[in-house]
Amino acid sequence: MFGKGRHIYTFENRCVQDLNLSFGDDTTKIILNTKGTMDDISMEMKRLVDFIDGKEPEDDFTRELDEAVQSVRKNEKWRLEYMTLQMKYQEKFEQGIEQGIEQGIEQGNRQAALRMIEDGDLPLKKIALYSGLSFEEVLELEKELQPV
Repeated sequence: MFGKGRHIYTFENRCVQDLNLSFGDDTTKIILNTKGTMDDISMEMKRLVDFIDGKEPEDDFTRELDEAVQSVRKNEKWRLEYMTLQMKYQEKFEQGIEQGIEQGIEQGNRQAALRMIEDGDLPLKKIALYSGLSFEEVLELEKELQPV
C-alpha cells in the first residue's frame, strides 16, 4: 500500500495548498497495511496485523479476537442478516451500474445528435431516428445551439 513498506500510515484533514486550513474536527485517519516491511509498529500491533493478514493468533488478545470471530461466524441469525444485507448491497450496486450505462448511452446519443445538428446535412427527423432521441429532444438540442 502506497509503496513505502510501512505498516501504519496516519493522515490528518489538512488543505494541501494551505496547511493552516483544516476541517477543524481534529480527525485522524490511520491506515494499517498488513504487508508492511518496516519496523514501525509495536509487537502487539504487529501480532494484530499478522492476525488480520490470516496468520494464527499469537497472544491473548488475538486469541480472544479469533474466538469472537468464530462465534460470530457460527451465529446463524447474524449470518442470515449479513447475507440479506449483502444481497441488498449487490442489488443497489447493479442498479447503479445499469443507471450509469443508461446515462452514458443517453449522453452519447445526445453528443452524436449535437454533432449531426452542427454538421447541418441531415433533417432533424433523421437525426432523431439515427441518435435514438425523440424528435422533441432533438428540437431542444437545436434550440440550445442557437445563439441568443
